[in-house]
Amino acid sequence: MRILDRYILKEYIKTFLIIIIAFSVIFLVVDIFDRLPRLLSKSAAASDIAIYFLLRIPYLFVLTSPVVVLLSGLFLMNTLSKYNESIAIRSAGISIVRMVTPLFWFGLIFSFFIMGVGEFVLPEAEAYRDYIYKVKIKGQKIEDKKMRSNIYYVGKDNSLYYIGFFDGYRNLLKTIDITSFDPENGEMTRKISATSAKWENGNWHFVNCYIRDFVDGKLSLSQFYETKVIQQVDVEPIDFVKSAKDPMAMNFFELKDYIERLKKVGEKYSKELVELYHKVTFPFANFIILFFSIPLVSTSARGKGRGIIFAIGLLVCFLYLSTLRIFQSMGYNEVFSPLTAALAPHIIFATAGLFFVIKAEI
Repeated sequence: MRILDRYILKEYIKTFLIIIIAFSVIFLVVDIFDRLPRLLSKSAAASDIAIYFLLRIPYLFVLTSPVVVLLSGLFLMNTLSKYNESIAIRSAGISIVRMVTPLFWFGLIFSFFIMGVGEFVLPEAEAYRDYIYKVKIKGQKIEDKKMRSNIYYVGKDNSLYYIGFFDGYRNLLKTIDITSFDPENGEMTRKISATSAKWENGNWHFVNCYIRDFVDGKLSLSQFYETKVIQQVDVEPIDFVKSAKDPMAMNFFELKDYIERLKKVGEKYSKELVELYHKVTFPFANFIILFFSIPLVSTSARGKGRGIIFAIGLLVCFLYLSTLRIFQSMGYNEVFSPLTAALAPHIIFATAGLFFVIKAEI
C-alpha cells in the first residue's frame, strides 16, 4: 500500500472512530431520556433497564452507520482541502478518485461488516431486548404461538382451507374444512371435512373424515372414513406456528424460512420479504454514500462553496435514509415489489453519486 493510501485511510479511520463513539453516546442518551420515564413507571429493576439500553447499541450502530461513514468522509475531505493537501495531491498528477480509493475499499469492507452485525449480533440483541421489555419489565407472559384458532388460507392447489384450532404441542388440528373449486367456472368440485387430524409419520391422519365430490355443483359421491391420510394437505405443524420474533430479531435464514411458512398457509408476507431483501441491500449504503464526499475535495480551501457542499452532503444522507424508509413502506403495502422496494433507493443514489464523482474529475 502506498504512503498516501495509508495516510488517507489512517486519518479517515481516526475520524470515523471519534464520530461513531460520539453518535452512539448521543443516540443512547436521547433514547434513555425518551424511554426511561416509561420504564421507571413500571418499577423496572435498574439492571434490567441498563441491559435494555445496552442492547439498543447494535441497532443504533447499524442504523446510523451510513451517516457516520459520510460525516467521516466529509470531515476528512474538509481537512485535506483546508490545509491544501488535496491541491498538492492533485498537482502530483493523482486524480481525486485515486486519492479516495482507500475510502471506497473501507466502505465496501465496512458494508460486509455491517451485514455481519445485522445477521449475527442485531437479531440476538433485539430478541433479548424484546424479552427484557415484555417479560422482565412489563411482566407479560410469552405469547404462545403453538396454539392458534380460526385459521384461513388458500393452499397451493387454490383450495380454501379452514382449521378451527391448531395444537402445536400435540401436532393436532380440529374442525377441518377443505374446499376445492374448478378454476374455469369457479364451481365447487370437492369438499373435505373432518373433526380432527393428527400429524404422524410425516402425514396428516384425518379422523371422522367426509370426502364429497361434486359435478356441475351437485353432489356426485360421498365417502366417510374413520381415519384417512390426505396427501393433498402439504403443510406441516411448523407451518402453523407463527414466529414470536419481529423480522428485525431474525437472521437471514430464519426470516427466509418464516416467509416460506407464511406462503404455505396463505398469509401475507410482503413486509417480511422486504425485510429479507433489506438485510442484504442496506449495508451497501455505507459504500454508496461515500460517493457524496468526493465533491468537497475538488473545492479549493479558499472556495466559498465548501461549507455549502458539506451541508448538501448531510442533506443527501438524510434524503438517502428517508428514501429507503419510504420505499420500504411502499414495499410493505405492495405499491412496489419487495425487490424493487429494497433495491431502487440504492440504484438511484448510486447513480447520483457516480454523477458527482465524474463531475468532480472534470
